[in-house]
Amino acid sequence: MRNRPNRRRKAKRQLQRPKLPRMPQIRIRSRMLLWPLFAAGVAAAAPSVVDEVLDQPVGRIVIESTFQRVTPIQVEAAIAPALEAGFWSLDLEALRARLEALAWVDRTELRRAWPDTLIIRLTEHRAAARWGDEGLLNARGELFAERPEHAFPELPRLSGPDGSEREVARLYLELRERLIDAHLTIDTLYLDERGSWRLVLATGQEVRFGRRDVEERVERFFEVAAPALASELHRVRYVDLRYTNGFAVGWRDEDAADDAEPSAGGELAVHKPADAAEEIARRG
Repeated sequence: MRNRPNRRRKAKRQLQRPKLPRMPQIRIRSRMLLWPLFAAGVAAAAPSVVDEVLDQPVGRIVIESTFQRVTPIQVEAAIAPALEAGFWSLDLEALRARLEALAWVDRTELRRAWPDTLIIRLTEHRAAARWGDEGLLNARGELFAERPEHAFPELPRLSGPDGSEREVARLYLELRERLIDAHLTIDTLYLDERGSWRLVLATGQEVRFGRRDVEERVERFFEVAAPALASELHRVRYVDLRYTNGFAVGWRDEDAADDAEPSAGGELAVHKPADAAEEIARRG
């Protein structure tokens, strides 16, 4: 009888729960999880409140430009209708289109600066040449102004059929640097309806490139004709490069033409237009 209690104690000890390993404490920051939900709820419930906070009127305008042809008054007049919208709802693309529609405005950059500032950066066109009688071209060959207030007589005049502005400007830019190196200045560059090119120098001499092989003929002018005629250029009336390998020269003093020497490196060295008529018609 005395041994029974001991058996109970042993059984009780055997039924005790095993010890579990201690787990680290985990804390959930509920405010971080609830804040986005709260903000989304406010925005959904009260959009007018959000608009009122973010879409305040534009309070300050900064215009960055070296004004030469465009005036601040023109810029202000262009942007005034757009400012009826707020800082956030302002349509920047529409405003950019309005500004770039102004004469002489080439490119426009717009950006917002919090909380109420609009920054406008304008770049003006740079006139590279006159187009026809009343237009202006930039360095990309784009016609950007028609009937400008200033005539720009110091700029060369380019001319060609409608839609040929870029093509004519491209050849002009190629010729300009080489003419400078040859101590020559361009006055006019023509492209006629037949596709024939003609250059007039500031000193009055006409250079005829024709329709075909224009690049090769330009090269021949600078490498052969211009050096050969440099000392006599004041007597030259025209240089005609519409030949297979040579060029013809027309003189201001027609009497000197009879005694002229053949042109250097040329297959044809014709100094009177009538003598070259057949070859010119064939080559173009």
